[in-house]
Amino acid sequence: MKSILVVGLGRFGRHTAMQLNEMGHEVMAVDLNETRVNEALPYLTGARIGDSTSEDFIDELGVDGYDLCIVTIAGDFQSSLETTLLLKEMGARYVVARAERDVHAKFLLRNGADEVVYPERQMARWTAVRYGSNHILDYIELDDDHAIFEVTIPKHWLGKTVGQLEVRKKYHVNIMALKQNGRMELTVTPDTVLTQDKTLLVLGEYKALQKCFDL
Repeated sequence: MKSILVVGLGRFGRHTAMQLNEMGHEVMAVDLNETRVNEALPYLTGARIGDSTSEDFIDELGVDGYDLCIVTIAGDFQSSLETTLLLKEMGARYVVARAERDVHAKFLLRNGADEVVYPERQMARWTAVRYGSNHILDYIELDDDHAIFEVTIPKHWLGKTVGQLEVRKKYHVNIMALKQNGRMELTVTPDTVLTQDKTLLVLGEYKALQKCFDL
């Protein structure tokens, strides 16, 4: 369990706080808007109404006591930048900041952010990859070149074993697990038979995955 400070309770900030709460973390959130704070209270450990660009306000939060600070401010880059800088100056251990453009990311990283996220861009990429193919059910981007895909099993693979297909040797793709009715089967051996009622979790480079599954 981590103690996490979320700065900004717009849509992204609110959903981030909700997910963190469901994962069992202690979530403290701040926002200038009293309505947003009140609406978020059911899934927060604590909340404050205030201006995150105020040095006195940030100082009162004791940000050095949090494992992680997430700046989710949208539509006001100046406030996001000032908040990020203040958090780091006040001793925040690790700051993740939301960026909407590449130039924003550069300034945030130069002024205290340890990491930057692009929620709109990342969701757009996920949507494009997920729905741009009939074979992909889900995917996790690991870096610019590698990903984990959940894919349906190609028809010409059905009834064959993992060893017979030699997927790693031919395509440089690793079969990590099988999934059936929401349950993961992590023990995959050369003798594992692929059947129509299962899906595959595969790891590899994008190019290799595209070639292997005709994506």
